[in-house]
Amino acid sequence: MENQDNKILDFEKPVYEMQNRIEQLKREGSVNAGELGRLMEKLNELEGQVYKDLSAWERVQLARHPLRPTILDYIDAICDEFEELHGDRLFGDDPAVIAGIGRIDKLRLMIYGHAKGRNTQERIRHNFGMAKPEGFRKILRVMRMAEKFRLPVLSFIDTPGAYPGVGAEERGQPEAIAENLKQAFNIKTPILVIVIGEGGSGGALALAVGDRTFMMEHAIYSVISPEGCAAILWKSREKAPEAAASLRLTAADCLEFGVIDGILREVHGAAHRDPQGNAAMIKEKILDEVEALGRINPDSMLRQREEKFLAMGIFEED
Repeated sequence: MENQDNKILDFEKPVYEMQNRIEQLKREGSVNAGELGRLMEKLNELEGQVYKDLSAWERVQLARHPLRPTILDYIDAICDEFEELHGDRLFGDDPAVIAGIGRIDKLRLMIYGHAKGRNTQERIRHNFGMAKPEGFRKILRVMRMAEKFRLPVLSFIDTPGAYPGVGAEERGQPEAIAENLKQAFNIKTPILVIVIGEGGSGGALALAVGDRTFMMEHAIYSVISPEGCAAILWKSREKAPEAAASLRLTAADCLEFGVIDGILREVHGAAHRDPQGNAAMIKEKILDEVEALGRINPDSMLRQREEKFLAMGIFEED
């Protein structure tokens, strides 16, 4: 496992201290099987306590954790085959989004999503998961291919938002996002969406129209980042924790408002603590949901997809 000493969040420290103690006892051979089992039970209990009642800001930190599994991690873990597709056939390729055709067991499907990168070099190459117009148009091309070849679609969301640069605006960033939203409601094939990290603004929503939407337990989904909200409302990014609470961006909040259909509980407390275990959980969910969606008539599926989004949110009239 990668050295995590400088990547442990403050509220996680008790878990890692106990885990390190157990590893030390195992190396020294000073613990028997029975005692080791009891220590592991205590570790599991501690994980449940530490990662259960977190503030919105603490969940933001987990969603952005440097060791949190990315789309490429999940593709490597759950796919038996994956062939990446490049380019939008209009301008170029956008490394901020990954798209291609894959196979999970006997299921063939189209997969796409944001790629943040793991280290500094990868993050720069993938532009921190912030897509440009050509990235959104690549996604639309893949969606249409999925419909043509009658393949289900799997979308992984993990982005702070669409890229706000001048070049992206010149090439039609708002139009590219809007076109994805419009066309996704007409794609006659099942679409499964999973928010695995950050679901930021229109950059996330452009990949989020689907028949079933799930969030990882510590993922976030919001119209704006807490820092951006704090800068607007309080003129200070230091108010980000307060903004996070006000934005109602956690998985529990999104489920309450009907924005998502379910929450995927993270194995061993948080996805970065057991990437393989969380990948196995996601794989099982994908296979179950795609099988269920495949039994729905395509016309009924489109109607339900539209009704799902029209029913989102809560409002009051005087």
